[in-house]
Amino acid sequence: MKNYLKSLVTLLVILMVVSCGKNSKKEEQSENNENQMTTSKELTAADILGNPKYLAMSYGGYRYPDHDIEPTIDELKEDMKILSSMGIGIVRTYKVHLPQAANLLQAITELKEEDENFEMYVMLGIWIDCKNAWTDQEPDHTVESEANKPQVEEAVRLANKYPDIVNVMAVGNEAMVHWAATYFVQPSVILKWVNYLQDLKKSGELPKDMWITSSDDFSSWGGGGAEYHTEDLEKLYHAVDYVSMHTYPYHNTHYNPEFWIIEDDEKLTEIEKIDAAMLRARDFAKKQYDSVAGYMKSIGVNKPIHIGETGWATVSDGFYGDEGSRATDEYKEGRYYQLMRDWTNKEGISCFYFEAFNEPWKDSKNPMGSENHFGLMTVDGIAKYAIWNYVDNGTFEGLSRGGNPITKSFEGDMEALMKTVSVPPTTE
Repeated sequence: MKNYLKSLVTLLVILMVVSCGKNSKKEEQSENNENQMTTSKELTAADILGNPKYLAMSYGGYRYPDHDIEPTIDELKEDMKILSSMGIGIVRTYKVHLPQAANLLQAITELKEEDENFEMYVMLGIWIDCKNAWTDQEPDHTVESEANKPQVEEAVRLANKYPDIVNVMAVGNEAMVHWAATYFVQPSVILKWVNYLQDLKKSGELPKDMWITSSDDFSSWGGGGAEYHTEDLEKLYHAVDYVSMHTYPYHNTHYNPEFWIIEDDEKLTEIEKIDAAMLRARDFAKKQYDSVAGYMKSIGVNKPIHIGETGWATVSDGFYGDEGSRATDEYKEGRYYQLMRDWTNKEGISCFYFEAFNEPWKDSKNPMGSENHFGLMTVDGIAKYAIWNYVDNGTFEGLSRGGNPITKSFEGDMEALMKTVSVPPTTE
């Protein structure tokens, strides 16, 4: 009997140890599963927009004056690696009917498969035109182009194919502003397609966390003249998930130069005059942002406002060069870029800075045209002054563009750079 009891006790102890071990393994496995779910959870637009850990950038990968030459998957992956190294977490595209949009999403997917820690999200742009846009016929701004519907359908297809990457959709790019005389539409057209996409979210045909907006000039969002203050614009405010507005002090150095022209104060050095002008440029952008916020408040709407575009060119033989407003050079671009990042990061505003790389197709007949030179980096991978610090810090170590290592413009010679910098015009 004693031996029996002794054996029974030993058996019970063994069972308890085994049981505890199983429970411990279950708890460990459960904890691992929870951790895996946490780390693999894809972020939504609400998580990213306004989050300085995910800087925003406008992106076009076209490297040649001929816009028909599409960037390859490898070239797109090359660009995404460069931007990711700079802390860019979301890029904005513009047209879905061209191969770049789909290829970019495929490139990001491949990068994520190659590196589980790689992250990049996309604000997918849907181009919107009026009837007869970009033709020899008179544009009809009251009727939309038949090409709009296929654009929307393709955007929906891509958003559903890549739900882990696409978390924002923008209906139109500067599609309502009246100075876009070649193609602008009435707000009713944008409203129609925004509502269409919102209905797809409700029916489960688009991810429910997708944010829908339209990306347009500050004036189109009610921050300008009263001619934009329409009933359809108010309805659009209620329909979008957030407002994506554009502001360009750079262009306004020519068109509205009051903030730019300086009084010739002999007490200030030339660099002090330039730095003061760049502060005024930043404040000009703030003023346009505030004008949109003010209009939104006046119609009883409370939505996030983010900057869909702003930027500063580094070359111009036109309005903005030495014969014009003298706004154009790398030093001013660098100051503007840093001032805008500092302000928007502090205030929780996403700023899709325009743009990552020069795109020579934009004014292909004039290589010195400012539209070709808004990039923070040249086509050949030369980092402009705005991002010299990344080169200095080794951020681009091992990265290249078109086979070229990332190096500094002017070979990093600040004195040589400053010889290209002009003081803004004076009141005289």
